[in-house]
Amino acid sequence: MAQARNISDQPAAGNAPLPTIESSIVPHQSIGGRALMAVVAIMTFLASLTTGAVMLVRANAADWQTEVLREVTIQIRPGAGRDLEASVKTAVDIARSFSGISDVRPYSKEESAQLLEPWIGSGLAVSDLPVPRVIIVKLASGAQPDIPAMRKALTDKVPGASLDDHRGWIDRMRAMSDFVVVGGIIVLGLVIAATILSVSFATSGAMAANRPVIEVLHFIGARDRFIAGQFQRHFLWLGLKGGAIGGAAAILLFALIAPIEAMIRGTAGAEQFAALFGSITMGATGYVVILLQIILIAAVAAESSRRTVNQTIASI
Repeated sequence: MAQARNISDQPAAGNAPLPTIESSIVPHQSIGGRALMAVVAIMTFLASLTTGAVMLVRANAADWQTEVLREVTIQIRPGAGRDLEASVKTAVDIARSFSGISDVRPYSKEESAQLLEPWIGSGLAVSDLPVPRVIIVKLASGAQPDIPAMRKALTDKVPGASLDDHRGWIDRMRAMSDFVVVGGIIVLGLVIAATILSVSFATSGAMAANRPVIEVLHFIGARDRFIAGQFQRHFLWLGLKGGAIGGAAAILLFALIAPIEAMIRGTAGAEQFAALFGSITMGATGYVVILLQIILIAAVAAESSRRTVNQTIASI
Protein backbone atom coordinates (compact mmCIF):
# COMPACT_ATOMS: atom_id res chain seq x y z
CA MET A 1 0.00 0.00 0.00
CA ALA A 2 1.41 3.33 -0.99
CA GLN A 3 1.99 5.74 1.91
CA ALA A 4 0.23 9.06 2.22
CA ARG A 5 3.69 10.69 2.10
CA ASN A 6 3.64 10.15 -1.70
CA ILE A 7 1.79 13.44 -2.06
CA SER A 8 4.75 15.30 -0.59
CA ASP A 9 6.14 15.55 -4.11
CA GLN A 10 3.40 18.11 -4.91
CA PRO A 11 4.37 21.74 -4.17
CA ALA A 12 2.33 23.54 -1.55
CA ALA A 13 1.63 27.26 -1.33
CA GLY A 14 4.83 29.26 -1.24
CA ASN A 15 6.78 26.31 -2.67
CA ALA A 16 7.11 24.88 0.84
CA PRO A 17 7.18 21.07 0.88
CA LEU A 18 4.23 19.32 2.37
CA PRO A 19 4.75 17.51 5.67
CA THR A 20 5.45 13.82 5.44
CA ILE A 21 2.79 11.49 6.87
CA GLU A 22 4.23 8.16 7.81
CA SER A 23 0.99 6.18 8.22
CA SER A 24 -1.05 4.64 5.44
CA ILE A 25 -4.47 5.98 4.63
CA VAL A 26 -5.84 2.45 4.84
CA PRO A 27 -4.26 0.16 7.47
CA HIS A 28 -2.74 -2.95 5.97
CA GLN A 29 -3.90 -5.22 8.78
CA SER A 30 -7.18 -4.72 10.57
CA ILE A 31 -10.01 -6.82 11.93
CA GLY A 32 -12.35 -5.38 9.30
CA GLY A 33 -9.89 -6.19 6.50
CA ARG A 34 -9.46 -9.79 7.63
CA ALA A 35 -13.21 -10.20 7.98
CA LEU A 36 -13.76 -8.80 4.50
CA MET A 37 -11.13 -11.14 3.06
CA ALA A 38 -12.89 -14.08 4.72
CA VAL A 39 -16.24 -12.97 3.25
CA VAL A 40 -14.73 -12.64 -0.23
CA ALA A 41 -13.12 -16.08 0.12
CA ILE A 42 -16.43 -17.68 1.10
CA MET A 43 -18.29 -15.92 -1.70
CA THR A 44 -15.68 -16.93 -4.26
CA PHE A 45 -15.79 -20.54 -3.05
CA LEU A 46 -19.57 -20.69 -3.41
CA ALA A 47 -19.45 -18.98 -6.80
CA SER A 48 -16.75 -21.37 -8.01
CA LEU A 49 -18.74 -24.40 -6.84
CA THR A 50 -21.79 -23.06 -8.65
CA THR A 51 -19.85 -22.37 -11.83
CA GLY A 52 -18.20 -25.80 -11.77
CA ALA A 53 -21.54 -27.53 -11.18
CA VAL A 54 -23.14 -25.59 -14.05
CA MET A 55 -20.33 -26.53 -16.41
CA LEU A 56 -20.52 -30.20 -15.42
CA VAL A 57 -24.29 -30.31 -15.93
CA ARG A 58 -24.03 -28.55 -19.27
CA ALA A 59 -21.28 -30.88 -20.50
CA ASN A 60 -23.07 -34.03 -19.35
CA ALA A 61 -26.39 -32.83 -20.73
CA ALA A 62 -24.75 -32.20 -24.09
CA ASP A 63 -23.27 -35.72 -24.03
CA TRP A 64 -26.65 -37.22 -23.09
CA GLN A 65 -28.41 -35.34 -25.88
CA THR A 66 -25.81 -36.37 -28.44
CA GLU A 67 -26.07 -40.00 -27.38
CA VAL A 68 -29.86 -39.98 -27.37
CA LEU A 69 -30.06 -38.28 -30.74
CA ARG A 70 -27.99 -41.10 -32.25
CA GLU A 71 -30.53 -43.75 -31.28
CA VAL A 72 -34.21 -44.54 -31.73
CA THR A 73 -36.02 -47.38 -30.01
CA ILE A 74 -38.55 -49.76 -31.50
CA GLN A 75 -40.82 -51.51 -29.03
CA ILE A 76 -43.02 -54.46 -29.95
CA ARG A 77 -45.71 -55.38 -27.47
CA PRO A 78 -46.80 -59.03 -27.28
CA GLY A 79 -50.39 -59.89 -27.99
CA ALA A 80 -52.71 -62.85 -28.34
CA GLY A 81 -52.02 -64.81 -31.49
CA ARG A 82 -48.92 -62.79 -32.42
CA ASP A 83 -45.66 -64.37 -33.44
CA LEU A 84 -43.33 -62.09 -31.51
CA GLU A 85 -40.14 -63.43 -33.09
CA ALA A 86 -41.50 -62.94 -36.61
CA SER A 87 -42.61 -59.42 -35.68
CA VAL A 88 -39.13 -58.62 -34.40
CA LYS A 89 -37.53 -59.90 -37.61
CA THR A 90 -39.92 -57.84 -39.74
CA ALA A 91 -39.24 -54.71 -37.71
CA VAL A 92 -35.48 -55.23 -38.02
CA ASP A 93 -35.78 -55.60 -41.80
CA ILE A 94 -37.87 -52.43 -42.03
CA ALA A 95 -35.37 -50.43 -39.98
CA ARG A 96 -32.42 -51.64 -42.02
CA SER A 97 -34.15 -50.71 -45.27
CA PHE A 98 -33.89 -46.99 -44.47
CA SER A 99 -30.80 -44.98 -45.33
CA GLY A 100 -28.77 -43.38 -42.54
CA ILE A 101 -28.99 -46.41 -40.25
CA SER A 102 -25.65 -47.69 -38.98
CA ASP A 103 -26.81 -50.62 -36.82
CA VAL A 104 -29.98 -52.40 -35.73
CA ARG A 105 -29.78 -54.57 -32.61
CA PRO A 106 -32.81 -56.52 -31.37
CA TYR A 107 -32.79 -57.44 -27.69
CA SER A 108 -33.42 -61.08 -26.95
CA LYS A 109 -36.22 -62.14 -24.65
CA GLU A 110 -33.75 -62.64 -21.80
CA GLU A 111 -32.16 -59.22 -22.35
CA SER A 112 -35.56 -57.56 -22.43
CA ALA A 113 -36.41 -59.25 -19.14
CA GLN A 114 -33.11 -58.02 -17.62
CA LEU A 115 -34.18 -54.44 -18.28
CA LEU A 116 -36.95 -54.97 -15.74
CA GLU A 117 -34.70 -56.28 -12.97
CA PRO A 118 -34.12 -52.85 -11.33
CA TRP A 119 -37.89 -52.62 -10.75
CA ILE A 120 -39.05 -56.21 -10.18
CA GLY A 121 -35.81 -57.79 -8.94
CA SER A 122 -33.89 -60.80 -10.22
CA GLY A 123 -34.75 -64.46 -10.05
CA LEU A 124 -38.40 -63.96 -10.90
CA ALA A 125 -40.12 -65.89 -13.66
CA VAL A 126 -41.01 -63.25 -16.26
CA SER A 127 -41.88 -65.65 -19.06
CA ASP A 128 -45.58 -65.27 -18.30
CA LEU A 129 -45.44 -61.48 -18.20
CA PRO A 130 -46.21 -59.42 -21.32
CA VAL A 131 -42.65 -58.19 -21.63
CA PRO A 132 -42.23 -56.14 -24.82
CA ARG A 133 -39.29 -56.69 -27.14
CA VAL A 134 -36.91 -53.81 -27.70
CA ILE A 135 -34.90 -53.03 -30.84
CA ILE A 136 -32.17 -50.38 -30.70
CA VAL A 137 -31.61 -48.54 -33.98
CA LYS A 138 -28.37 -46.53 -34.18
CA LEU A 139 -28.23 -43.64 -36.61
CA ALA A 140 -25.16 -42.93 -38.71
CA SER A 141 -23.18 -39.83 -37.74
CA GLY A 142 -24.62 -36.77 -39.46
CA ALA A 143 -27.44 -38.77 -41.06
CA GLN A 144 -31.08 -37.76 -40.87
CA PRO A 145 -33.24 -40.78 -41.73
CA ASP A 146 -36.93 -40.37 -42.38
CA ILE A 147 -38.19 -41.21 -38.87
CA PRO A 148 -41.89 -40.47 -39.58
CA ALA A 149 -41.82 -42.81 -42.61
CA MET A 150 -40.14 -45.52 -40.53
CA ARG A 151 -42.75 -45.11 -37.79
CA LYS A 152 -45.58 -45.42 -40.34
CA ALA A 153 -44.05 -48.50 -41.96
CA LEU A 154 -43.69 -50.20 -38.59
CA THR A 155 -47.24 -49.34 -37.56
CA ASP A 156 -48.65 -50.66 -40.86
CA LYS A 157 -46.66 -53.89 -41.08
CA VAL A 158 -45.87 -54.90 -37.48
CA PRO A 159 -48.78 -55.25 -35.03
CA GLY A 160 -48.07 -53.77 -31.62
CA ALA A 161 -44.96 -51.88 -32.81
CA SER A 162 -44.10 -48.33 -31.79
CA LEU A 163 -41.09 -46.12 -32.40
CA ASP A 164 -39.67 -43.66 -29.89
CA ASP A 165 -37.16 -41.04 -31.07
CA HIS A 166 -36.65 -39.79 -27.47
CA ARG A 167 -37.52 -36.18 -28.31
CA GLY A 168 -39.45 -35.92 -25.05
CA TRP A 169 -36.32 -36.89 -23.08
CA ILE A 170 -34.21 -34.43 -25.05
CA ASP A 171 -36.61 -31.57 -24.37
CA ARG A 172 -36.64 -32.38 -20.66
CA MET A 173 -32.84 -32.59 -20.50
CA ARG A 174 -32.50 -29.31 -22.36
CA ALA A 175 -34.99 -27.64 -20.00
CA MET A 176 -33.13 -29.05 -16.98
CA SER A 177 -29.73 -27.84 -18.18
CA ASP A 178 -31.13 -24.40 -19.03
CA PHE A 179 -32.69 -24.19 -15.57
CA VAL A 180 -29.34 -25.07 -13.95
CA VAL A 181 -27.54 -22.43 -16.02
CA VAL A 182 -30.09 -19.75 -15.09
CA GLY A 183 -29.79 -20.75 -11.43
CA GLY A 184 -26.01 -20.55 -11.63
CA ILE A 185 -26.17 -17.07 -13.18
CA ILE A 186 -28.52 -15.93 -10.42
CA VAL A 187 -26.22 -17.30 -7.71
CA LEU A 188 -23.20 -15.64 -9.33
CA GLY A 189 -25.11 -12.37 -9.50
CA LEU A 190 -26.01 -12.64 -5.81
CA VAL A 191 -22.37 -13.33 -4.92
CA ILE A 192 -21.23 -10.25 -6.85
CA ALA A 193 -23.94 -8.15 -5.20
CA ALA A 194 -22.91 -9.40 -1.75
CA THR A 195 -19.27 -8.60 -2.57
CA ILE A 196 -20.19 -5.08 -3.66
CA LEU A 197 -22.15 -4.46 -0.48
CA SER A 198 -19.42 -5.92 1.75
CA VAL A 199 -16.68 -3.85 0.12
CA SER A 200 -18.81 -0.71 0.16
CA PHE A 201 -19.48 -1.05 3.90
CA ALA A 202 -15.82 -1.88 4.58
CA THR A 203 -14.67 1.12 2.56
CA SER A 204 -17.10 3.43 4.34
CA GLY A 205 -15.85 2.13 7.67
CA ALA A 206 -12.22 2.61 6.70
CA MET A 207 -12.91 6.13 5.51
CA ALA A 208 -14.82 6.97 8.67
CA ALA A 209 -11.89 5.75 10.78
CA ASN A 210 -9.41 7.78 8.74
CA ARG A 211 -11.61 10.78 7.96
CA PRO A 212 -9.33 13.35 9.66
CA VAL A 213 -6.37 12.19 7.57
CA ILE A 214 -8.43 12.17 4.40
CA GLU A 215 -9.73 15.70 5.10
CA VAL A 216 -6.21 17.01 5.69
CA LEU A 217 -4.94 15.39 2.50
CA HIS A 218 -7.90 16.73 0.59
CA PHE A 219 -7.52 20.30 1.82
CA ILE A 220 -3.75 20.48 1.26
CA GLY A 221 -4.15 19.58 -2.38
CA ALA A 222 -4.20 15.80 -2.70
CA ARG A 223 -6.26 14.82 -5.69
CA ASP A 224 -9.36 12.70 -5.30
CA ARG A 225 -7.84 10.18 -7.69
CA PHE A 226 -4.84 9.73 -5.41
CA ILE A 227 -6.96 9.13 -2.31
CA ALA A 228 -9.33 6.82 -4.17
CA GLY A 229 -6.34 4.93 -5.58
CA GLN A 230 -5.12 4.09 -2.08
CA PHE A 231 -8.43 2.45 -1.21
CA GLN A 232 -8.79 0.85 -4.62
CA ARG A 233 -5.39 -0.85 -4.45
CA HIS A 234 -6.01 -1.93 -0.87
CA PHE A 235 -9.33 -3.57 -1.61
CA LEU A 236 -8.10 -4.96 -4.91
CA TRP A 237 -5.38 -6.77 -2.97
CA LEU A 238 -7.89 -7.96 -0.38
CA GLY A 239 -10.20 -9.17 -3.14
CA LEU A 240 -7.36 -11.00 -4.87
CA LYS A 241 -6.27 -12.72 -1.68
CA GLY A 242 -9.78 -13.66 -0.63
CA GLY A 243 -10.70 -14.75 -4.15
CA ALA A 244 -7.52 -16.81 -4.45
CA ILE A 245 -8.25 -18.60 -1.16
CA GLY A 246 -11.85 -19.39 -2.10
CA GLY A 247 -11.04 -20.29 -5.68
CA ALA A 248 -8.11 -22.51 -4.65
CA ALA A 249 -10.38 -24.37 -2.19
CA ALA A 250 -12.93 -24.97 -4.97
CA ILE A 251 -10.24 -26.10 -7.42
CA LEU A 252 -8.81 -28.47 -4.81
CA LEU A 253 -12.27 -29.91 -4.19
CA PHE A 254 -12.88 -30.53 -7.90
CA ALA A 255 -9.37 -31.97 -8.28
CA LEU A 256 -10.00 -34.46 -5.46
CA ILE A 257 -13.17 -35.73 -7.12
CA ALA A 258 -11.24 -37.61 -9.83
CA PRO A 259 -9.15 -39.84 -7.48
CA ILE A 260 -12.18 -40.43 -5.25
CA GLU A 261 -14.22 -41.43 -8.29
CA ALA A 262 -11.44 -43.81 -9.35
CA MET A 263 -11.34 -45.39 -5.88
CA ILE A 264 -15.07 -46.18 -5.81
CA ARG A 265 -15.36 -47.08 -9.49
CA GLY A 266 -17.01 -50.43 -10.03
CA THR A 267 -19.25 -50.27 -6.98
CA ALA A 268 -23.01 -50.34 -7.39
CA GLY A 269 -23.42 -46.83 -6.04
CA ALA A 270 -20.74 -45.40 -8.32
CA GLU A 271 -22.22 -47.09 -11.39
CA GLN A 272 -25.68 -45.79 -10.57
CA PHE A 273 -24.33 -42.30 -9.94
CA ALA A 274 -22.45 -42.34 -13.25
CA ALA A 275 -25.56 -43.53 -15.06
CA LEU A 276 -27.63 -40.70 -13.61
CA PHE A 277 -25.16 -37.80 -13.64
CA GLY A 278 -22.36 -38.87 -15.97
CA SER A 279 -18.77 -37.79 -15.41
CA ILE A 280 -18.09 -35.39 -12.53
CA THR A 281 -14.54 -34.56 -13.61
CA MET A 282 -14.02 -30.96 -14.66
CA GLY A 283 -11.64 -30.25 -17.53
CA ALA A 284 -9.08 -27.50 -17.97
CA THR A 285 -11.74 -25.10 -19.22
CA GLY A 286 -13.51 -25.24 -15.87
CA TYR A 287 -10.35 -24.37 -13.97
CA VAL A 288 -9.65 -21.45 -16.31
CA VAL A 289 -13.18 -20.15 -15.73
CA ILE A 290 -12.68 -20.31 -11.95
CA LEU A 291 -9.42 -18.36 -12.27
CA LEU A 292 -11.17 -15.73 -14.37
CA GLN A 293 -13.89 -15.59 -11.73
CA ILE A 294 -11.29 -14.83 -9.05
CA ILE A 295 -10.04 -11.89 -11.13
CA LEU A 296 -13.62 -10.72 -11.69
CA ILE A 297 -14.45 -10.68 -7.98
CA ALA A 298 -11.20 -8.83 -7.21
CA ALA A 299 -12.01 -6.25 -9.89
CA VAL A 300 -15.53 -5.86 -8.50
CA ALA A 301 -14.09 -5.25 -5.03
CA ALA A 302 -11.67 -2.61 -6.34
CA GLU A 303 -14.32 -0.82 -8.40
CA SER A 304 -16.81 -0.84 -5.51
CA SER A 305 -14.19 0.69 -3.25
CA ARG A 306 -13.34 3.39 -5.80
CA ARG A 307 -16.97 4.42 -6.25
CA THR A 308 -17.60 4.53 -2.52
CA VAL A 309 -14.48 6.66 -1.94
CA ASN A 310 -15.40 9.09 -4.71
CA GLN A 311 -18.93 9.50 -3.33
CA THR A 312 -17.61 10.07 0.18
CA ILE A 313 -14.98 12.58 -0.93
CA ALA A 314 -17.60 14.46 -2.93
CA SER A 315 -19.50 15.02 0.30
CA ILE A 316 -16.47 16.53 2.10
